[in-house]
Formats: sequence, C-alpha cells, structure tokens
Amino acid sequence: MKSASAEPTVEAHSELRAPHADHAGRVARAAFVGNLLECYDYFLFGTAAAIVFNRLYFTTLDPTAATLAAFATFGAGFAARPIGAAFFGYIGDKIGRRPALVTTVVLIGIATGLVGCLPSYASIGIAAPIVLAVLRLLQGFALGGEWGGAVTMAVEHAPVDKRGRYAALVQLGSPFGTLMSSGAFSVVLLLPPDSFDSWGWRLPFLAAFPLLGVALYIRLKMEESPIFKKVTELEERAGVPLLELIRTSWGRLLVALAGSLLGVGGFYLMTTFVVSYGVGTLGLERQLMVNATLIAAGVQIVALLVAGRVAERYGPGRLTVWGGLSTAAAAFPLFWMIDTKNPVAVVFAVSLAIAFISIAYAVNGSLLTELFPPNVRYTGVALGYNLAGVISGFLPFIGVALLDASGGASWPICVLLAAIAIATAIGGHLGARMRLKDHDIAE
Repeated sequence: MKSASAEPTVEAHSELRAPHADHAGRVARAAFVGNLLECYDYFLFGTAAAIVFNRLYFTTLDPTAATLAAFATFGAGFAARPIGAAFFGYIGDKIGRRPALVTTVVLIGIATGLVGCLPSYASIGIAAPIVLAVLRLLQGFALGGEWGGAVTMAVEHAPVDKRGRYAALVQLGSPFGTLMSSGAFSVVLLLPPDSFDSWGWRLPFLAAFPLLGVALYIRLKMEESPIFKKVTELEERAGVPLLELIRTSWGRLLVALAGSLLGVGGFYLMTTFVVSYGVGTLGLERQLMVNATLIAAGVQIVALLVAGRVAERYGPGRLTVWGGLSTAAAAFPLFWMIDTKNPVAVVFAVSLAIAFISIAYAVNGSLLTELFPPNVRYTGVALGYNLAGVISGFLPFIGVALLDASGGASWPICVLLAAIAIATAIGGHLGARMRLKDHDIAE
C-alpha cells in the first residue's frame, strides 16, 4: 500500500506544541468514563442479542433464523457508525473535540436506556423489532464519534513519551464495560426464567440512565484539546474534514481500518459469538458463558495496562503485529478448548483469547492518532476505527451462518478469527512505517 504524496507531513505543523501533563490524567479519565458507557451499552446489547432478543423480539422465526436476525440487528448498529464518525468528525475537527464528545455520550445513554423500556413482540407485534433496530442504529450513530474523539482527546492532552499509557487508559472502558454488563446479566439471570424474560433483562439497560448522568457530569468538566485550540489559532482547520481526509490520507485510512479489525471484531467474536455458540451449539449453561466473559474482562484489564506501557518502548505498530500474530496462532487451540465443554477449559480459552486480542487493542488509540495530522485527526481516527466496526459488527452473524453451514463444526470460526488477526498484524506493520512521529506536537 502506498501513501499519497499529498499527505501532510509532521513539518507542516511544526508550530504546534503539546501541553504538559497537568490535565492529562483528568482528560484520560473523562475519556475512559465515556468509553466505559459505550462499551457497557454495546456489550449489553450483544449479550442480549445472544440470549434474549432472539426469543422475545423475533419469536415467529425458527431458532437459527431468530439468532441470525438478532445478530443482524446487533450488526446494524455498526453499519451506522461510519456515518456517525463522519458527522461527529466534522464537529470534532471544525468546532471542537469537547462538544462532539458531550453529544455522543448523551445519545448513547438515551438509546440504551430506551431499549429497557421497549415492549416485546408479544405486546406490540412487528413494531417491537423495528423500534429495536432504530434504537440500535441511533446507538451506532452516536458511537461512531465516541471512541475516536475519546482517544484523540486523551492523546492530545498527554506528553508524547507517555501516550501509550494514556491511550490504554481509554481502552480500559472495554473490560470495565464488560464487567459491568456481564455482571449485571449474571445477577438478573439468577431470577426465575419467567421473571427474567418479563422484566429482569431490562434492568441492566435501564441502568444506562444513571450512568449517563455520571458520564455527562465528568465530560462537561473536560477541557478542550490544546492541539485543536492551536490548529484553530493558526487557521489550519480543514474545510470539510472528510473530503480533506480522503484527498490526502486515504492510504492512512485503510491502514487504520486494518489495524482496528482485531480489537473490535476479534473481541465480539470471542464474546458475543462465543456466548451464542456455547449456549446454542454446545449446550453449555448461559451462566457459564456469561461468567467466562466476566473473568476474561478481568484478564483484559491487566493485559491493557501492560501493553500500554510496553508500547511506549517498542511502539504501537510493533505491539499490533505481536497481538495479531499471537491471536492467529492461537485461533484453533482456543476453539479446541471450548469444544471440550469443560467449564475450566472454556473460561481459560475465552480469557486467553481476550488477552491476545488486547495486545493490539491496547495500542489502537496511539496507533491511529499518530497516523493522522491534527486538522483531520478526529475524523480519521473515528472513520478508520468504525469502518473496521462495520465489518466487525457482522462477524457474530457471519459466525452463526458459517456454523450452520458446517453442521456445527468450529473450524470455519477459527479461520475467520485468524484472518482478521493477520489483517490487523499487517495494519500494525504498515502503521509503524507511516507513523507521524509528532515532532509537530512535541513538548
């Protein structure tokens, strides 16, 4: 892949200077809280798609078709994310990172909370799955601008030599969101089946409303990016960030897509799909599969923190390559362990898979932000990540289809996981070569 000769160079922004670390921790925590709400909402929807929506909102279909329909709804949210990335990228690169991030967190919280209020198919008929899909699209639209803006803010406030740890701090929203969503489902699954189906499953979604209040309070106290302020002062903002991005940095956008694929798609394959696979195909208990994702989230916290620090020495590109290749090598052994149906082996396999995936995911923020110049950074990071999300969101759907076509054999899923892992390794290698070393925003 070649990069266009018109792509901006670091020297083009040599006047910019990065801030000191005074507010870096505060901004990173604010970004983390928003990402936590994002991940909580998305993982909640993914788990519900596997064990609730297929039964309560697609009841006229046979079991396989109902699961496919539920996962298609899950994937539809990802399809809306590039649109949200372009929209909020425009706001973030033209008006400010902060107003974009305040808006995204509000929309995410409202859409998720309303899912908990939605009547089932038995109550309102075909309107139920339609409204569910609309709420999912709204959620996806808002999420299209959330992660890209969060990591951009965290990195732009951080000292250059400590960007790895601050970018990884934002990524902690993923395991904490998983812990909260899986923990919430673990609790409500203790209810009698009738109570769970009628109202119990709604409680974790309704919890998004108070979580939104906390996230919004923290976001409103967050300061605007000093890099964006400087770009504004120098009158270097892009006319239309998306068009400028495509014109000058299309090669970088493709690299960002590849580098993001494993962190998003691999994660959903080893959580959302594996929950469905374990319960529906292997006949394992729902509680076991949810608990497996819960334990894996704890492992992911450690993996993210370690990988973020290591990246400061070896670079995000190299860590992405390591994460991709290790995941590809482990794909078949991981599913062999799951197929034993042994509870210990299942939990170990899911946890190990998430640990490998987290090596690449931890540095995703620093890899992507250093691919794009400041005047189109929000748009570039958000769009690259969410184009990968479009593919990733349908991986559980593709996984179910492959599983059905293979008669329940897991080997096609192993191939799928290895393929996206290798694609991410390639993205990491190219990203390291195309990296803007940020002499333009050195302290």
